[in-house]
Amino acid sequence: MKEQTFILASASPRRKEILQSIGIEALIQPSNAEENMQQDILPDMLVQQLALLKAADVAKGKGSGYYVIGADTVVYDGTHIMGKPDSASHAAQVLQTLAGNWHEVYTGIAVVSTTTGKGATRVECSRVHFKPLSKAEIAAYIETGEYRDKAGGYGIQGKGALLVDRIEGDYFNIVGFPVSKFHDLLKEEFEENILAFHP
Repeated sequence: MKEQTFILASASPRRKEILQSIGIEALIQPSNAEENMQQDILPDMLVQQLALLKAADVAKGKGSGYYVIGADTVVYDGTHIMGKPDSASHAAQVLQTLAGNWHEVYTGIAVVSTTTGKGATRVECSRVHFKPLSKAEIAAYIETGEYRDKAGGYGIQGKGALLVDRIEGDYFNIVGFPVSKFHDLLKEEFEENILAFHP
């Protein structure tokens, strides 16, 4: 891999940890771009648009030599696109909707090169099935505080795993960063191979 510095346009510790696990120590610079959770667009398109918006926002004014990574994750129940709940009561409503049902998790990833100005996106979709949940179980989960800053109001990498009985697709996508898809994007669009990258 060429000499490049990665910037993650996200404050998510989960995304940072996933990147570290494949040998990428990214600088952290959350985007200030305004996110519009449009309901009149398909979720796969929405997350790619938002990911690119975040990456492009952070890339502005940077010199050459950077890859800026943007990501956005939503949950889709087949009718509504769900982002991060804005309160405990909102999270409880979301979890009640998801309980006993399948839902889809979409993550859009974007990379912008400050050297060439090129930007590219990819999207991953995984399916998650929740166990039936009582109001008491939902309340107990909300009490953990884990719902905060999580699309769909749960974190599968934590106690949220106890709500899930089946998944289909990429686990890392459900956590919030489909790392294999990210590798494909770098390889196909920027001719970079993470497997050959040794920090």
